[in-house]
Amino acid sequence: MPASDALSAVLVFTRTTDYRHDSIPAGVAALRELGDAHGFAVEASEDPAVFTDAALAGRSAVIFLSTSGEVLDPAGREALRRYLASGGGFMGVHSASCTEEDWPWFGGLLGARFARHPEPQPAVVTVEDRTHPATAHLPHQWRWSDEWYDFRTNPRPDVHVLASVDESGYRGGGMGADHPLVWCHPYGGGRAFYTALGHAAEAYADPDFRRHLLGGLTWAAGADAR
Repeated sequence: MPASDALSAVLVFTRTTDYRHDSIPAGVAALRELGDAHGFAVEASEDPAVFTDAALAGRSAVIFLSTSGEVLDPAGREALRRYLASGGGFMGVHSASCTEEDWPWFGGLLGARFARHPEPQPAVVTVEDRTHPATAHLPHQWRWSDEWYDFRTNPRPDVHVLASVDESGYRGGGMGADHPLVWCHPYGGGRAFYTALGHAAEAYADPDFRRHLLGGLTWAAGADAR
């Protein structure tokens, strides 16, 4: 399914109450440009009041772009849960996995929680699924620079892993031989996609990374659902 058929309008949520990534404006700009190019509307907000049934209705997907800390009130949490239950799509990018730490449902939506990371550096990403729209355009071994997140648990038993990182190719990895980075899964009646990539502002200007985001977003919105 082309992106234009799966996507009509998306919400990009960027609120932070903990660490704030300098790359957030670049990420919003990249998503707006993808929307312009592929015919879907992009609304960016840091206001938790946007999480109501009425405001989420008709959204193709909700994106948590490098959010951190506690960003929703109880009413917003329930609105997001109902949105997923109605078949909605969710995409988490980078520090989305550092968000809503005391909400178990959101942890399940993400698939895994952030634990730590070494300094940003190059490494080799192993693309495990070259048919998924988020990774089909990438080589099996993709050299990339990022902030390589370790997670508290390995999500593989509960999600479909799309890409992982080879810890032997960089310093400071803490998950061992199996280190997932990108995955997707059905959750709560909807679909959830997460990528740990996207630390640096320069990433959002990279054509391959933009296609990665567009593919994940398209899948979350319902294309090629699995």
